[in-house]
Amino acid sequence: MKTFKYIIYKEGKYYISQSLNVDVSSFGGTIEEATKNLKEALELYFDDEQVLRNYQQINETFLGEINLAV
Repeated sequence: MKTFKYIIYKEGKYYISQSLNVDVSSFGGTIEEATKNLKEALELYFDDEQVLRNYQQINETFLGEINLAV
């Protein structure tokens, strides 16, 4: 069993859920739906056992925000 860390952010009217361990994301109309959909997307992604090598263990997470004048 692997533990996955993820973030959720709002984009327009949808919540986007994005895994930090592998490049998989999903969305939903609510936070709960976005989380459920991400879990399903991860399960489908790992149906192929060879992609397990893409998994990165993440021990700590920090959330930050940086402003750039671009």
